[in-house]
This record gives sequence, C-alpha cells and structure tokens, in this order.
Amino acid sequence: MVFEKINSKVVKVDVGQAGGVVARKGAMLFYTGQVHFSPHQIPGAGGMPGMGGMGAIAGMAGRMMRGEHEATMLAQGNGQVHYGFGGLAVHVIDMPQGGTVTADASRTLGYTAGIQASIISMTAQSSGGGRGGGFMGALRGAATGALTGDGMFTTQLQGMGSVVLLAHGELMEIQVGGQYPVIVDPQAFVGTFGNVQTQLKSTMGWRDAVGKGAGEAMQMQCEGQGIVYVQASEEKL
Repeated sequence: MVFEKINSKVVKVDVGQAGGVVARKGAMLFYTGQVHFSPHQIPGAGGMPGMGGMGAIAGMAGRMMRGEHEATMLAQGNGQVHYGFGGLAVHVIDMPQGGTVTADASRTLGYTAGIQASIISMTAQSSGGGRGGGFMGALRGAATGALTGDGMFTTQLQGMGSVVLLAHGELMEIQVGGQYPVIVDPQAFVGTFGNVQTQLKSTMGWRDAVGKGAGEAMQMQCEGQGIVYVQASEEKL
C-alpha cells in the first residue's frame, strides 16, 4: 500500500518508494526527509483542441476544461509526506495491477506520479432522445453541467499505482455490472474505478432544465464493469 491512512482525513506516503507523488496544491500538511516540490500540470489542461470553429461554445468548453484542472504539485525525493485537504474524508484506491479511475479534479487529493492523467469529456444524454453531438451536444453538456455543478469534463487516471479521493464523509463502493445500471445523484457522485461508462441524464429538455433547476431530475447513469464511488452527502467540494 503506497498511501497509508493515518486517520479518516489524512494519508501518509513515502515519496521515494512511490516514485514521486502528484497532489493538489495546499494538500501537503507536513513532511520529513529530503523532499522537494514543483508545479505540475495535466497535459491538455490549458484548453480544448479541435473546437476552434465553434465560437462561443468553444470558449465556454475551454473555460470548463481549464476549470477541471486543480493546481497540483509534484513531490520528489526521499522522505514521508502527510496529505489532507479541507478536513475532508480520504479514500485510497490501490491499483498494483493497473486500472482506470475517473473523478473530478476537485475530488482528487493525489496520486502516484507513474499514473497517466488526462482530461476527458463527459457524456450528457436526455431521456427523450439519443446522444447529442456537435454544437448542440456540447451546449446540452454545458447546460446540464452548470445545473448540477459537474462540468463537461472529468479527470481520468490510468496505470499502476495509487489514487486518493476526497469526499464528505466515508465513501461507499457500489458494484457496477449487474442486470440494471446504477443510478446516482450527480451531487453524491465521486468517481469510478474500472470499465464504467457514465451518462448524465435528464427527464426534461435542456431548455426547460435551464429555467427550472436540476433537483432529482438530473441523474448519473453508470454501466459497465467496475465500481462507482458515492458519498453520503450532496454537498459539493
């Protein structure tokens, strides 16, 4: 186990053994040994390629993509670092054989430096029709993301190592892969592990939703094989 839980809100890691640790800025509580910190950025977090011809929606999507990226610091050297953030609960996911974790950057405390991080788009779907693409799909995604507090983009972490997530209270691990999909309140959704596909669904059109607010009409549908992490709270981080 790379990250050791000291209590429900703090983890400890041997930076040399981990091969380096990427953690959100401000999460380092204290350290011992010879450890140095330097700014870190997820590749592609500076903007959204391929949408230059879409005008205003490209600008909106680009801002949302940049907003998905929390400022992070890379810790290297030899020593032990203790991490925690905002008094939030920590949850360690070990992936010694490799795997994929997806979670909003705001819900990610840190991960071992050998893990590959990237920003991917979320899929928004309305119960009244199929998946929307292009300009309208991006606009629908922006509307639903604005309503729920979840953006159009999320952070994907792949490879061998460990990831630490943040939540209000202890996390629940819900198995995905049964006969029916797992439906989660977007405010309680934290992230996924494994081959899990998520779709943000609404029982109303985006034009109606913009005027009426999200409420229970917005749902996160999870399918595939893996785990979905849910917090016992609808409070955003």
